[in-house]
Amino acid sequence: MKYTFPITRTPESGISKVDFDNLPFGKIYSDHMFVADYQDGQWTNLEIRPIAPIPTHPGNMAWHYGQAIFEGMKASRDMEGNALLFRPEMHAKRFNASARRMCMPEVPEELFLQAIHTLIDMEKEWIPQQVGSAMYIRPFMYATDETIGVKASDTYRFIIFVMPVGPYYNKPVRLLAQDQYVRAVVGGVGEAKTAGNYAASLLPATMARKEGFDQVMWLDGIHKKYIQEVGTMNIFFVSGNEVLTPNLDGAILAGITRDSVITLLKGEGYTVTERPITIHEIVEMHQQGKLTEVFGTGTAAVIAPVEAIQYKDDLIQLDMSQRKISQWVYDTINGIRSRQVEDKYSWLVTA
Repeated sequence: MKYTFPITRTPESGISKVDFDNLPFGKIYSDHMFVADYQDGQWTNLEIRPIAPIPTHPGNMAWHYGQAIFEGMKASRDMEGNALLFRPEMHAKRFNASARRMCMPEVPEELFLQAIHTLIDMEKEWIPQQVGSAMYIRPFMYATDETIGVKASDTYRFIIFVMPVGPYYNKPVRLLAQDQYVRAVVGGVGEAKTAGNYAASLLPATMARKEGFDQVMWLDGIHKKYIQEVGTMNIFFVSGNEVLTPNLDGAILAGITRDSVITLLKGEGYTVTERPITIHEIVEMHQQGKLTEVFGTGTAAVIAPVEAIQYKDDLIQLDMSQRKISQWVYDTINGIRSRQVEDKYSWLVTA
């Protein structure tokens, strides 16, 4: 289905004020955003307009009861300047999986993708071409009923905005294995990209940074020993020719970069094992000299090498000179996104 919506352009672009050689992550916005409202069982009021604050009633249900979800995507440009999206259809499906879990209406995939394509085509000059930089795309939805009472909202707003961003991590990361606080349990909302998941992570992440770490590595909420994921990404462990990663059990986000990395590694002949992994076996693997690499994967981070993991009194220190696999997947994914590496799996879509 083809959707029709009006486009109102900003009278003056802000792009001339941006230093694309020194981009922070998540602080610079492009000129326009897509907006749609869910009312009476259908999506309506579709439009692209200049980015601006959204007036919201103090009784808005999203503030009080947490119905808010989002996605994170990226756009890049090839050497000819064409705007490219990486596996956008998977992001549309995951967005709707989050919506179902949070008792929110799904956004038709055709609308989701058309809105993104139209917005990216308008804003493609905002896509940085510096190595490690990209355009970050943030589709999100939140409840808009003005009601105090615990129930699902009847109305919602769906918005997409885009941002030129630099690297999320510009150096190898240090992780603190968290065995006190819990991120998610099976049957909860851990596999949904809902705002509350990230709010719950802020205190432990702040505590970890005060101790000199960049992020938390979460353990399961029942046994406090099975590795789940890092606060901003999925995680992989390398031992010899085998790459290990926690299996998706309903408490772990189904990362699209995670899925891409698994596909690339299997295509290159590596053994990739998805299974429950305890922190104790990772400590033992390191003590025996069998753990050669650890890295995280995510849309924002892409591939983030891990240089250290602290668990209680055990410090796992990784030799960064052994970064063979993580460097290869980083170069391959970025190469695919710029069309400098063959896209064997047809992941790229021209915006």
